[in-house]
Amino acid sequence: MSSAATASTDTFKEVRAAWSTLTFYERFEEIVALILTALIGLVVVAAVLNLTYRIVMLLVVGLLDPAEHSVFQAVFGMIFTVLIALEFNHSILGVLKRGDSIIQVRTVILIALLALARKFIILDATKVEPLTIIGLAAAILALGAVHWLVRDQDRKDNRGNPVSEGASA
Repeated sequence: MSSAATASTDTFKEVRAAWSTLTFYERFEEIVALILTALIGLVVVAAVLNLTYRIVMLLVVGLLDPAEHSVFQAVFGMIFTVLIALEFNHSILGVLKRGDSIIQVRTVILIALLALARKFIILDATKVEPLTIIGLAAAILALGAVHWLVRDQDRKDNRGNPVSEGASA
């Protein structure tokens, strides 16, 4: 946890140091990104507390049986939700740290892939139409292909930039 706090502190120091060189709109983006980071952080804390409470209650009542499919689905669905929120928050902090534009296609695709993976984990295949499962699988394949294309394009773009090459590997 201390490394995450240190990274956040370093990011905020970098933003403050660069503040005077930013344009009005870049300052606006930085402020919005900081507010979103704080709000998502609050959501993550609330989700973790809720998840902890539910797991403790399941343990106390004796209903936490990992072999029970519905319990497994519910617990891992909640865990994946927290992971998705953390990844989203991490991507916003990355924007602050690197000074890149707000929209990062690769990050959006990865978050969408995480959300679809979560959907497959919590999905009860006996109660879902086969066409829905096929649609979700097609969405994952399409997102995977787009991620591969974006990653491949990033590698091609970074070939001429020796500073970025080490970071993108």
